[in-house]
Amino acid sequence: MRSRALLRGVSLACALAFHAAAHAEEYLDRDQLLALAFPGGAAEQQTLWLNDALREKARAEVGLAPGTLRVRYWQSGARTAWILEEIGKEQPITLGIVVEAGHIADLRVMAFRESRGWEIRHDFFTRQFAGVGLDAGGKLDHPVDGITGATLSVNATDRAARLALWLARQADTRAAAR
Repeated sequence: MRSRALLRGVSLACALAFHAAAHAEEYLDRDQLLALAFPGGAAEQQTLWLNDALREKARAEVGLAPGTLRVRYWQSGARTAWILEEIGKEQPITLGIVVEAGHIADLRVMAFRESRGWEIRHDFFTRQFAGVGLDAGGKLDHPVDGITGATLSVNATDRAARLALWLARQADTRAAAR
C-alpha cells in the first residue's frame, strides 16, 4: 500500500515537472538580445556589485531589490542592456531590457516558464515600455496596459522594468564617478 502511494506521488511529481517543462519557452538568447541592443557589436560586459546598503536603497526607491551580490550588464556609451528574471506566478520570466538616457529603449521577453500569461511576449505589450522612465516615487512614469488573464506576468514585467531603470541609474552614477 505504501509503495503504491509512493509510486503515485512520484508519478504526479514527474507529470508536474513535465507540465512545467512543456510550458518553458525560450524566445531570445543573450547573444541575440545583445545584437538587437547594440547593432555595432561594441558593448562591453560590466558588473554592478550590490552591497546591503545599495539593496536597501533599491527597496526604498523602487520597492524591490535584487537578491544577488552582483548584476551583470552590457554597456556601449549611454546604452545599457540588462537580463533580469522576475517571478510571475511561480516561475521566473527572463527579460532583456535596454536602457538609454534614463528610459527604456527596448524590452524583450527572452524566456517564459509559466502556463499562463505568455501573451506578454508579443510586441503589442512590450512596445508599451519604449520611452518609459521612473517617476519620483519609483514607479513607471507612463501607464502600461495589462492583459486579461496575465496580471501576474504583467506585474513581473513592470517590476523588472523598474529595477532595470534603477540599476541603469546606479551604473550611470558609478561611471560618472570614475
